[in-house]
Parts: sequence; C-alpha cells; structure tokens
Amino acid sequence: MITSLRRGRDRSNVGRVSDRDPSRDLWEAHADWWIDEFTDGIDPEYTDQIIPLALDELAGRGRILDIGCGDGQISRALAAAGSEVVGIDPTWNQIRVAHERGGGPRYVRATADEIPFPDGSFDAALVCLVFEHIDALDAAIAEVARVVRSGGQFSFFLNHPLSQTPGSGWIDDQILDPPEQYWRIGPYLAEAETIESVEHGVSIRFLHRPLSRYINTLADHGLVIDQMVEPVPPKRFLALAPEYTEAATIPRLLYLRLRRR
Repeated sequence: MITSLRRGRDRSNVGRVSDRDPSRDLWEAHADWWIDEFTDGIDPEYTDQIIPLALDELAGRGRILDIGCGDGQISRALAAAGSEVVGIDPTWNQIRVAHERGGGPRYVRATADEIPFPDGSFDAALVCLVFEHIDALDAAIAEVARVVRSGGQFSFFLNHPLSQTPGSGWIDDQILDPPEQYWRIGPYLAEAETIESVEHGVSIRFLHRPLSRYINTLADHGLVIDQMVEPVPPKRFLALAPEYTEAATIPRLLYLRLRRR
C-alpha cells in the first residue's frame, strides 16, 4: 500500500534502500560480471533486440523512468534520442558505473517497490529483465502505476516465463528416429524460486511466475495491455549455438506495452 506520507512528496534525493535483500546481494556481488558480459554493446540480445525495441517504443516520450537501470545502457540510448531519463537501481556497483558512463540520464539508488518520486512524475516507465528477480512484485507494480501519469506508458521487458520455468530446457532426443529437438517446460503454473548458476562462481536468483500472475497484477493497478510481443531471438544470438536448429521457434523475451488508465 502507498502511504499518505509518501504521496505528493518529492523524495527524489532520498533513495532509501533496505539493508538486506537476497536478490540484491547476489547482483551486488556479481555486478562486474553483468557489466562485463552484457553491457556496452557486448550482448547481442541487448544490442540487436532490446535496445532497438526500447527506442522504437519510448524515444521522445518526455520524462522516462528506467527501473532497475543497471549500468544505464538503455537509459543512455533513450537520453541520446531526446528524452529526459531518470534511472534507479538498488545496487551500488551498478549505479557507480552508470554515473561513470554518463550520457545524460540522472541516476538514483532506489528499489522498485519504493520509488522516491511523487505521483504522476513520469510520462513513461521502463522495466527490463528486473521483476523476475524481485520478491516485492505487487508493491513494485503499484509503484509503477503511482509514478506514471494517467495515459502514460509502461514498457515491460521480461524473460519469457516459458523459458524461466524451473526444469525447462532444450532436449536433444537422439533415441527417436529421426532425432528431435524440443523445449521441455517444467511446472509452469507453480510460482518458484531458483538460484541459477550462470557461470563458474556466478549465481543469480530467479522467481518464476506464470504470465497470468503478471497480467492480473498489472490490471489490478490500472495498467492495461496495448501490445504484446514475443520476438524471435536475434540472429547473432542464434549463431552462438547453431546446433539448436529449433531455437528460432522458442521466444526468450516477452515485451508488453501497457497504458496507465
């Protein structure tokens, strides 16, 4: 619930962050890994798909809030396209690098469930690959609805829930004649926490939720879908594992364009 104390007050320089959060602790520990592997033009899914889609959807849309901005790579692209951009992130190491890389946005250390800005402060908000890592989903969505003006846009990028269901993955079935490749889906309807080892010494916490959980929570807070996109993974990403011939048929990303009622 949004308390009356916070309504209407500009807390933009406060940026209070609670002391302990399991996801944030992992992101803080592995910030350098993320920055080295996924930012500044290195990762094809960001470079070839996510950032171009964000620009198509949000360029020139006035004042934009980038929630969970990380090093600021999307914020910088939107600022270069002419928008006034504010990025928030709870991890010190990400915010430090965002400040170092500059590019025009303003950055504040803050969490998605306690956004330090008054009601209706932004024409649009952006969340990219963030909400699948946080516990406080309902509070975070309530905060998005609070800080985006009526009629404003919420651009929501999510690791596709089908790709993040625990136990899901590619099956290369050589027993069948002819052999088949297919994507196995785990227990999709059950909400579950997993700690995924993404690289030696690097573990990231994921919270799987079915798509209906996101859609219904968004709708409960006056955020309604205008468009849904399930893009084919970009060619440069597919080229990294050409042995998975069916990879172009399984979406990794889900994008929702939502309007604040």
